[in-house]
Amino acid sequence: MNPVLPVVIGLFAVFGSMGAQYGQMRDAGLGRVPLDWRGYALLLAGPLAIAVRRRFPVAGIVATLAATCAYLLLDFPYGPIFVSPAIMIFYAVVSGRRRAAWLSTAAFFLFMIAYSTWLIPRPQGLFHHTAIAAYLLLTLTVAEFHRTRRERLAEAKRVADEEARRQASEERLTMAQELHDVLAHNISLIHVQASTALHLLDEHPEQARTALTTIKGASKDVLAEMRSVLSLLREGAPRSPTAGMDRLDELVERSGLPVRLEVTGRVRPLPAGTDRAGYRIAQESLTNVSRHAPGSSVIVRISYGPAELGIVVEDDGAGVGPAVHGLGGGNGIPGMRERAAALGGSLSAAPRPGGGFRVAAALPLPALNPASDPGGADPRQAEDPELQSESRTEPKEPT
Repeated sequence: MNPVLPVVIGLFAVFGSMGAQYGQMRDAGLGRVPLDWRGYALLLAGPLAIAVRRRFPVAGIVATLAATCAYLLLDFPYGPIFVSPAIMIFYAVVSGRRRAAWLSTAAFFLFMIAYSTWLIPRPQGLFHHTAIAAYLLLTLTVAEFHRTRRERLAEAKRVADEEARRQASEERLTMAQELHDVLAHNISLIHVQASTALHLLDEHPEQARTALTTIKGASKDVLAEMRSVLSLLREGAPRSPTAGMDRLDELVERSGLPVRLEVTGRVRPLPAGTDRAGYRIAQESLTNVSRHAPGSSVIVRISYGPAELGIVVEDDGAGVGPAVHGLGGGNGIPGMRERAAALGGSLSAAPRPGGGFRVAAALPLPALNPASDPGGADPRQAEDPELQSESRTEPKEPT
């Protein structure tokens, strides 16, 4: 409890009333009497209630108004006696005791009307009553405004804190998803290549060397990407660029699978979320091939449309090695669907009729505006349909 306010109000009430008494005693028509111990006690009742207002807000306002009424009925001088009631009314409203504040104020107003009309030598009229009403209503209005503003600020802070918690949860979920994708792909690749190396070590050591080289590169990549993701957990730590569609060539090269990469349409920069999601979908699809049909031939088709990025990964299912078990169940396909749905896109994953598996995703892109694209379309495209799209096909042999 801060004692400064009650002490200041108490000193002001006592010395201010003593000064008011000096002038009012000269006018006998006012009917005022000098202060005695009763007057000083009633003057200090208000500051005492202010001192305990946090523990007893309703009792404090009732006691303060009752002491003020008693002070006036004993005909002590007018003056600072009215300061304490205003403070207690204000605090009662702000602390949420609005009903007690309004009812106590109404009762005090009725007392003041009766007192100034019938209980003093010089009865007062409408102007005096209006002034009292204005004083009390102004106190209540300021208190209500302050209470509303404080509640609004508290609500804004609560919403901001909730939004911060939600964003933190989403960031943690994103990091968990990134870690899952990075680990699932690279650990699966390491497992497959290690199995291959062990199988070839005695009969074809030169091919085992190739598999071990792939393991070395995959382990280096997984460490680098894990550092990139985990750096978000350290405030101020720099983060290397997240893997995106521009690194598909590297992904295909270290997959250990016979992959043919086909890219059609005008290759252009993508929004960060779409860029990352497209890469992770391709990565997870290749991981599934490595797990369930290692050695199968894979086709990765990337199509850059005017308003959509298409990703198709399909394998023929004719793997040359057994499926890899013991790597745990996966959230691979559900995770890919979640990534696509979060961007407003779609993803389908199902076995192919002729064997193998097919994953197809469509991710929305911002509308392409050739006029604002510095690398805009070749004007000959309007004349030659064969130039409508740019394509490249890159067959990749297993490393």
